[in-house]
Amino acid sequence: MMHPTPSPGRQAHSRTLIAQRALLPLLLGLGLSGCTLTPPARAPQMVDSQMQNYGSKLADQQTAASPTGIGNSGISQHLAYGQQLPAEWWQLFRSPALDKLVREALQNNPSLGAARAALKQAEENYNAAAGSLQYPSVSGQLGGSRQHQLLSGSTPSTYNVLTAGLNVSYSLDLFGANRQQLLGLMAATDYQRYQLEATYQTLIFNVVTTAIQEASQRAQLQATQEMLAASEQQLRIVEKQAALGGVARSSVLSQATLVAQTRAQLSPLEKALDLTRHQLAVYVGKFPSEQGLPEFTLDSLQLPAELPVSLPSELVRQRPDIRASEALLQQAGAAVGVATANQYPQINLTGSFTRERLFVGPATTGLSLWSIGAGVTQSLFDGGSLRAKKRAADAAFEQAQAQYRDTVLKGFQNVADSLRAVSADASTLQAQTEAEARARETLQLTEKRFRLGAVSQLALLDAQRTWQQARISLISASASRHADSAALFLALGGGWWNRNGNDGNAEQSAQARP
Repeated sequence: MMHPTPSPGRQAHSRTLIAQRALLPLLLGLGLSGCTLTPPARAPQMVDSQMQNYGSKLADQQTAASPTGIGNSGISQHLAYGQQLPAEWWQLFRSPALDKLVREALQNNPSLGAARAALKQAEENYNAAAGSLQYPSVSGQLGGSRQHQLLSGSTPSTYNVLTAGLNVSYSLDLFGANRQQLLGLMAATDYQRYQLEATYQTLIFNVVTTAIQEASQRAQLQATQEMLAASEQQLRIVEKQAALGGVARSSVLSQATLVAQTRAQLSPLEKALDLTRHQLAVYVGKFPSEQGLPEFTLDSLQLPAELPVSLPSELVRQRPDIRASEALLQQAGAAVGVATANQYPQINLTGSFTRERLFVGPATTGLSLWSIGAGVTQSLFDGGSLRAKKRAADAAFEQAQAQYRDTVLKGFQNVADSLRAVSADASTLQAQTEAEARARETLQLTEKRFRLGAVSQLALLDAQRTWQQARISLISASASRHADSAALFLALGGGWWNRNGNDGNAEQSAQARP
């Protein structure tokens, strides 16, 4: 049976229908691309917006004050609840030398540089994956060859062949595998971003507290040296009294023992001070042998009179460790989405166009080839591997949820402990101030009575030891108020969300990324 030859119009219409049917999967894929079987992972709501305090009770807004103290360490501090912490919180200590040292550390510290590089690596990994998963892969080829053909019964021929081609491939993301993979890489980038911020804040805290530690050790060393000088002077007096027969030889030996014991305390204090200076040099990116580090004293560090305290409902958005844990939770949720999507068919679209040109003597011939196709891949039997991977991803997500809750709880504990320490430090300094004053008065009275022969050498030695211990305790209590104020600022997140510019600002960087 003879079939009529289609007219040119019907041929064109048929080609149009074929092209539309070939493009239908592509259009359907582009329409469904980005759909996912797994909802986005969200951090559990753990903090009530009505929560007013961090500890078992609301901390007093005003701490105790001491009549005296080293520098201004005896002042009463005001806890300003609901007030924002400045990004450059170390400036609240009013020390130009400390401000300069912190800025030098932020510029030169190797750990901070490594954290910046880790963030850059995560960002580029995301960009690389986004380029390969979100867009079609297009490749071109160009080649040339000289060929010799010899067929039976024909004349051998030699000719040149030039080939040019273009290949296109695209994976349809019908079930959201690509999208979930990108979300996981985005979460990994956020994790590194908040790790950088945590490193940033920890470095500032370490520089500030190390400077406070140096000031404390320097004050303790000075107090010990003054105590040694007073003990040596008292030894000379006792020796003169013994030479005149006023006191027994045992009194000279007792005083000499106190001098030796006091002198023995100098070497450990000098060692501790040197080690602290070495650590401070490394924080600012210098060798311990390098010069130029400022010397800190408690008098040069002003205790902040007002301590801004964020509301509890804001803490989960401010602490970098909580934000980093939230990013890991989102990454684990994206892994669940990928494992779920991998159980469904994978659809790939391909297309190619090739043009060949043959040069046979003076004649040339051309050949054009094109193709378009679609393929579906579906696992028929894998021994339960895909289902096991899905269950493993679910378990990892549950683990990330538990770790997030643990991080939030520890963050609130950290703030509660810091607030309690600030309050206790003020009371401790108040008590130590009174104890040092009483010990100093007792020593002065005992020295007068000893010169009059009313008390023994043993009583004088006890009074000297008691005053020395009280003075060292007073110095430590004064330094603790400075250090625990800095610990509170770190526990609250460090104020990075109030920073101008993008230098390490995790929140602005996260909002700027699409």
